[in-house]
Amino acid sequence: MHALFGSPRRFCDGLSRRSFVQAGALGVGGLTLPGLLRAESAAKSRSHKAIIMVYLSGGIAHQDTFDLKPDAPAEIRGEFKPIDSSVPGMQVCEHLPKLARVMDRCTVIRSVVGQRDEHSSFQNLTGYTMGETQRLELPHFGSFVSKIQGPTNPVVPPFVDLFPTMQHRPYNSTGAGFLGPAYQQVRADGEDVASMKLRYIESPQFRHRRSLLEQLDALRNTASQSGLGAMDENYRRAFDVLTSSRVVEAMDVEREDPKVRDRYGKGSSKHLGDGAPLWNDQLLIARRLIEAGVRVVTVGYGFWDTHGNNFAHMKQHLPTFDTGLSALIEDLVNRGLDRDVQVVVWGEFGRTPKINTNAGRDHWAPVQAALLAGGDIPRGMVLGATDKTGGYASERPVHYRDVLATVYHHLGIDPHSFVRDQNDRPITPLPEDCRPIRELI
Repeated sequence: MHALFGSPRRFCDGLSRRSFVQAGALGVGGLTLPGLLRAESAAKSRSHKAIIMVYLSGGIAHQDTFDLKPDAPAEIRGEFKPIDSSVPGMQVCEHLPKLARVMDRCTVIRSVVGQRDEHSSFQNLTGYTMGETQRLELPHFGSFVSKIQGPTNPVVPPFVDLFPTMQHRPYNSTGAGFLGPAYQQVRADGEDVASMKLRYIESPQFRHRRSLLEQLDALRNTASQSGLGAMDENYRRAFDVLTSSRVVEAMDVEREDPKVRDRYGKGSSKHLGDGAPLWNDQLLIARRLIEAGVRVVTVGYGFWDTHGNNFAHMKQHLPTFDTGLSALIEDLVNRGLDRDVQVVVWGEFGRTPKINTNAGRDHWAPVQAALLAGGDIPRGMVLGATDKTGGYASERPVHYRDVLATVYHHLGIDPHSFVRDQNDRPITPLPEDCRPIRELI
């Protein structure tokens, strides 16, 4: 893209000699960009495995969402009542009626263990604590995917991060670490997406270049009249890529069917507390990005650090969560994407079994619940259980790193395979003792 700027020596149309040569090479030589576009066209016919990870900043109360304890004492069970779901025997919170209807598409893990009491996304995104991630420069799992599998499409990045910039810095998404900047995510909250729009070259310059290539094509046509139809189309699309972006278009929800967008609900782009907004457009954008060819999309969603007024907060915000997440699950099914796209929804820990004096629940690292949907995992399943207070795993504890190992497995990646970092050192995405959850593969 930058090669089109050229040197200060210019001809009468404003093009430099260097630009002429480089633009000509685009049209006559190796057809570098059109060649990429041919590969893009071929890629459109192939589906790809993908992950949408929804991180619930602050840590949501598992007892008030997917693991209610109606028979526990009042100071533990809280205010909410369970309702039946589409899966016999599986109940969820009364404020999640739409999710209740799609539970036959989901798996709930009620016994996620192993996390530390720390307000950060790092354990969910890297499999390591904040201290380990920062000290060792450990990569985001999406960066590992970028390194191992690369893009599905030459003009679409493999990893897009929809996390907003949150006030509490450890909530924010980590980067590529020791893999190097080549495997960094495209960040939606900042200059990355804006820079995909070609803002620094005015359209008249592109008209000159298009005219130049048309003349070069005419010369080549004189020499050969065969096989240029597809080539001409690739030239046209090359300029389309330079002046627009599939990723930028995917992030424009105004292009979506209004009925689909209404089904997702909108929420708000306004941040909650020092965490993420409850913004359902981002869930819709995640689906659109996957359709555009992205492999990994991470979403920072809501703020669930409810030390006080837990039930008032949840009563206000769970309906938005319910609408957006159920819409995403249904949308993937309706579009035939549910076998290829796995959705993972979880926070950094659970909340205390006992309600505190401020009607809140505090941090609780011993256990939390996670919701998975899509991929080849069993559906309509509850894995694991907690004791009668919701304080500890009583059946089938699942280490949080095994959730990430299951994510890698869905993508076809061995989490113990060696990858070379930017210094050519062999490293693995996860430790040797991590395994995909056997019941889910």
